Amino acid sequence: MSSSFHVLLYYKYVPIPEPESFAAEHLEFCRELGLKGRVLIAGEGINGTLAGPVEATDRYRKWAAEHPLFADMDFKIDEEEWVPFKRLSVRPRKEIVTLGAGDDFDLEKETGEYLSPEEWKRTIEEEDVVLFDVRNDYESAVGRFKNAITPQIETFRELPEALKDYEHLKDKKVLMYCTGGIRCEKASALFRREGFKEVYQLEGGIVTYGKTLGPEHWEGECFVFDERMTVPVGGEEAPPPIAVCAHTGKEGAELINCLDDDCHRLFLVNKEALAENPDREYCPGCLSKKAPAVQT
Repeated sequence: MSSSFHVLLYYKYVPIPEPESFAAEHLEFCRELGLKGRVLIAGEGINGTLAGPVEATDRYRKWAAEHPLFADMDFKIDEEEWVPFKRLSVRPRKEIVTLGAGDDFDLEKETGEYLSPEEWKRTIEEEDVVLFDVRNDYESAVGRFKNAITPQIETFRELPEALKDYEHLKDKKVLMYCTGGIRCEKASALFRREGFKEVYQLEGGIVTYGKTLGPEHWEGECFVFDERMTVPVGGEEAPPPIAVCAHTGKEGAELINCLDDDCHRLFLVNKEALAENPDREYCPGCLSKKAPAVQT
């Protein structure tokens, strides 16, 4: 496919002095390039998804390659015919991915050992392992590695509390994964700190695995935090969707935001079910609380 635009997914944990001023300067730089997307800057590093014309994304990657802090930063690149962002946001944050388990992690020493896609595939085929999905529940609902544990968490910051349900896995060989790798850096360190003895992480995440090996051992699609919502894993060989409607249990569901102003959580709904009953734009929890229409 000859594409007009590239979507860049990237991160790097590296100390950034004065992240607030760096974020302001970086915002202007991205504006000059005509890029759209979201970049988070913190004292611990950078986390971004940016999209734009190929020439602009190439210039951004050239800037990173020449920057002393980001020269070895890895970029996952998707080819697209459109830009899946409406605007540009570059903001300073306390964490580039919010775990909320303290800010004293030494990721160089505490993070779990990396497995390349090839090593990951071999390990799950030949050894007794536990696959652990550290993403949110709506992400794993649209796609996951087969037989993976998928904790029912709505945000990454809920993972530390959820760990109490998995104490029985502390002596197992745990292989964890996420979309691009950034969450596993902290999650694997958290697991090791909590007493899990063997913790490994998929290097480059689902995105790199799919581009390297296709959909082997994978089912469904991959959730992404932009207007595409989901992308196939494995290109033309991608498996069919597995998403199931939260209201009806029918397959072929898509993610939407709950219509309730106090909720707005993402959930899965089948379009046919939605056409039959527009109230199904409310997630099951909010729909059950919604007052029935007055009968006249």
